[in-house]
Amino acid sequence: MSDQLVLPRLDAEIVTADQKGAARRRQWGAERRSEPLSIVHPRPSRRKIILGRLGILTTVLAWISYVVSTILKELADNPNAGFRFQFETVSYLVVVTFLTFSALMYLMARQGALYRFRDHQRVPRGELDRHFADYADGITVLVPSYAEEPQVVRATLWSAALQEFPDLKVVLLLDDPPYPADPATLARLDKTRALTAEIAAAMDAPAKRCNAAVAEFRRRATAGVRSDAAELGLLIEEYEAAAGWLEAMAAAEQVEDHVDEFFVDLVLMGLARELRLVLVGLNAASVQQACPPRSRLEELYLRLTWIFNVSTETFERKKYASLSHEANKAMNLNAYISLMGHSWKEETTADGVVLRKLPPGVELEGRGPVLEAPDTTYLLTLDADSLLLRDYCLRLVYFLESAGNERVAVTQTPYSSFRGAPTRIERIAGATTDIQHILHQGMTYYGATFWVGANAVIRKRSLEDIVEVESSGGFEIRTYIQDRTVIEDTESSIDLGQHGWTLVNYPERLSYSATPPDFGSLVVQRRRWANGGLLILPKLWTQLRQHRSERRAILFREVLLRVNYMASIAWASFGLIFLLAYPYDSRLLSPIVFLAALPYFLAMGSDLRDCGHRFSDILRIYGFNLVLLPVNLAGVLKSLQQAVTGDKIPFARTPKVKNRTSAPALYVLTPYAIVAFSLLTVWRDAQLGNWGNVAFASLNAILAAGAIRAYIGVFNSAVDAFLGMVNWLYVSPRPAKVKESPVIPKTAEEIDWETILYHGDRRLNRDLRGSADRRRRIAVR
Repeated sequence: MSDQLVLPRLDAEIVTADQKGAARRRQWGAERRSEPLSIVHPRPSRRKIILGRLGILTTVLAWISYVVSTILKELADNPNAGFRFQFETVSYLVVVTFLTFSALMYLMARQGALYRFRDHQRVPRGELDRHFADYADGITVLVPSYAEEPQVVRATLWSAALQEFPDLKVVLLLDDPPYPADPATLARLDKTRALTAEIAAAMDAPAKRCNAAVAEFRRRATAGVRSDAAELGLLIEEYEAAAGWLEAMAAAEQVEDHVDEFFVDLVLMGLARELRLVLVGLNAASVQQACPPRSRLEELYLRLTWIFNVSTETFERKKYASLSHEANKAMNLNAYISLMGHSWKEETTADGVVLRKLPPGVELEGRGPVLEAPDTTYLLTLDADSLLLRDYCLRLVYFLESAGNERVAVTQTPYSSFRGAPTRIERIAGATTDIQHILHQGMTYYGATFWVGANAVIRKRSLEDIVEVESSGGFEIRTYIQDRTVIEDTESSIDLGQHGWTLVNYPERLSYSATPPDFGSLVVQRRRWANGGLLILPKLWTQLRQHRSERRAILFREVLLRVNYMASIAWASFGLIFLLAYPYDSRLLSPIVFLAALPYFLAMGSDLRDCGHRFSDILRIYGFNLVLLPVNLAGVLKSLQQAVTGDKIPFARTPKVKNRTSAPALYVLTPYAIVAFSLLTVWRDAQLGNWGNVAFASLNAILAAGAIRAYIGVFNSAVDAFLGMVNWLYVSPRPAKVKESPVIPKTAEEIDWETILYHGDRRLNRDLRGSADRRRRIAVR
């Protein structure tokens, strides 16, 4: 094809500085590095693996040594010490044991990750192309979104639309109220609604060109009218056009922050660079007067069609009265998944528009809109603030279809953080995210994988095994992903395990997600993460009993890792409170406790350095966790509240705004209380000569004070505390009681006959009574 590829006009899609708001000002101590981490993890050295094993052994031996040399010795030497000393001894041992156990689980998961990174072999690109050359199955990308900024959703949709996959559909699941009264909210919603159509229009020209090129190649191959050299030249021309289209789009993008920079450099230019690399190979073959076989040439043509052929759609469940309107991400996903595989007719009722399932093969010409939701073998759930690298779908679906993975229900790459964070708190929160990526990879080594909801490829058949069906208002509601807790991905992991499915983390970095840039938004996120784990633990025990009754193998290490994942926030929060608040007897302190924790901190420092952060960030993360102590504790207490009352905790979306999100005063002031109490402990224990407690309290005071200054800010603390006081003092006026108006008889022309015929119950008695009285008066006359 010799006609030029026209780059579509993208002005309407680009967010200007005025629309997007001023870029967040960079803080001192923010991240300077903007280069992303490598997709494939570096192969760990033999020395690193041996040191990891020694760290695990040292932690276990140090804990045993502490129990024998300190706890048992003090109890034996002080048989008449009294109840208080015995209580302190037992409680201190419990706290130290739980914290040491969590440190041991970190080292174990990390060791599993090292083994996986050492053994991972990346599938060559040619094998992927060969596998998908005659591929018939499809994948549907579901992007749930609620009150997101259009530019955030736009980048996510583009990263999904540019996935290299033969049959790809991207569906934006908008969960905003469909008819907002506020003009600004409506304008933002309309802009978000238009994104899928804009992407489809932008991809239309390159898709048509690539499809025509494949068709022409096959025609020529059948007729045998071109030489190998000519065919190679035509393929080079197509790759030049595709790479140029991506580069032109990247050049037209406006970069406002580090996420925009990542989108341009890794999503757009990353794909363009891969196409340029193919061009290097093709040009070299041309210079050497060689040519790949015809089958390989066709695969390379098909790759271009995989990039640009995509179907896009926007779906809003809240437009339909027949679907669940529960305010959480899980039910947003469930609503669309329940429609897949069928055609649906829209029907207007007194309660609004409902969807009626159409029998197969029925055509309704001119009888109202029809919603088509084709079924696909795989689903990809993707948060609206996450970005995928180009071959995420291709590699993960290939993994699911490889031998031995027939019972893998979910595979994912736990997301990493965007580099170049402009604030200190975003940098440290991103560091903890990168650490979690490593731990999740290691948990797969022991069969203890949990679904991390930001992104995942799901075998749809597995969801049919765990679906729960109920009726609400006469309509069938199908729940695939449970919404009982706000960590729906964790609970679904247990549900899938109960039905014999497994989950696997793919050992590469192929996904990235936004990290909260300020303390207020971080509070919302971490409080949600801390809520729900305790509620899911009983399901884990049920699964273990079921596996035991079915004589399935159960790894003890898997059980330990799963329990730690779901409950460690609870015992770590309460344990830290005990250590901070209670003046334990100095005889219980021992340097062996520090020795037990040392491998954990050294390993974390090494992992941080491997992820491009600083070794000294272990101290910053400790202070970070101190200021988040009340947040984590609040999440745990919410779990206990739900366990007692049975009421669902509302799903709280993490704010993603350019301006700062204010935090509740309780979470702002509690870190100051931690610093004050730690200083009081330093003064009190210094008087008593309890130097171990003095050192621990001094460390907590210094690191917590530094974390307050770095992550919350003294001025921001004052503002949030003032706002909290104002909100506490403000009392909303009680609405005036409105007397029930008398029944006004309605004429036949005024009665809402559709509501009467649809509901037909006592809620409409006043309408019916007014109509009957009117008819009687007419009859008397």
